[in-house]
Amino acid sequence: MLMNKNSGPSNGEAKLQYGPSGFRVLRPGNHVFCAMSGVPIPLEELRYWSVEHQEAYASAQLATERLAP
Repeated sequence: MLMNKNSGPSNGEAKLQYGPSGFRVLRPGNHVFCAMSGVPIPLEELRYWSVEHQEAYASAQLATERLAP
């Protein structure tokens, strides 16, 4: 995860760019929303995302469901 040192903690939704081994914070915030369930995911708990779709998932099960053929 790459965070801008000059951007202090911020409440609200973050805007992220998802990469294969981490993500970059484009707009500070403390959470993102799961693309499947809509639940907020605190950034420190974010473990699952799609680089191709540029979206986050709250669990491995939801990520698997979304990415299944």
